[in-house]
Amino acid sequence: MLYLQILVNGLLLGGLYACIASGFSLVWGVLNVINILHGSFIVIGSYVGLLAHQQFGINPFLTVPVAGLLLYGFGYLLQRGVINRAVGQPVLVTLTLTFGLELLVNNMLIAGFTADYKKVVLENPFGQIELGALFVPVDRLLSMVLALLLTGILYWMLRGSKLGRAIVAVRMDREAAALMGVKVNSIYAVTFGLGALMAGAAGSMMSMIYPISPIISTAYLGKAFVICVMGGLGSVPGAIVGGLALGVIESFGSLFFSAELATTFSFVLLILLLIFRPTGLMGRRGYE
Repeated sequence: MLYLQILVNGLLLGGLYACIASGFSLVWGVLNVINILHGSFIVIGSYVGLLAHQQFGINPFLTVPVAGLLLYGFGYLLQRGVINRAVGQPVLVTLTLTFGLELLVNNMLIAGFTADYKKVVLENPFGQIELGALFVPVDRLLSMVLALLLTGILYWMLRGSKLGRAIVAVRMDREAAALMGVKVNSIYAVTFGLGALMAGAAGSMMSMIYPISPIISTAYLGKAFVICVMGGLGSVPGAIVGGLALGVIESFGSLFFSAELATTFSFVLLILLLIFRPTGLMGRRGYE
């Protein structure tokens, strides 16, 4: 029963990881930009949930769309005004650019909120579901369901909408998409905004589960990177599979080793995947 409890905990955590990584993977796959800002986007979403709860008593679940829309607008304007000027340059150039922006945003967060850890404490907690000796925290269950729902909506949008087809077309061949009338620069900005939206929404949900501080942005970024490579670049289903897998790996790693070694083990797995299956579990060649 202990192993079943660990498995459930890992899957609940993995749903949130999938939501975190889907936006990061999308931006990397379409723009060929490794967005170092992604971790700070998640932290900003967490602060939106925290401030709404502290100031107005609003449950962070209700601020998920607010955080998502705010981050979408921020990401759209940031890409259109700054990052778009470097798109098409070597990866090292865009990596350096987003790294510099990350330093700027992160230091602004530290100046505004300090580096102290904060957490949303609900006056009326959701409690937990007891199934014999199995315990399922309701807040984590709802977070997982909502996170997977958002990830599923993103996948449906990419597969079944005109905007989604334009994004996929730009990802496949930017020049051919432009010749077909697709406004590539606008698609880039929308894609970056969608990546920020997913990060902000995940951050609002995670504000109830994890302490919030600007200094944890690098940890979130590392998880998104591992999941992206594990699942497959630009693949939303890959982000789901990779997120669930990483959640389970970390949960069992914490049981058999420690939380720190569990994170190390996930990076070891990442290296092995890069050696033996660089396209990821669900990636396809030609999309690198």
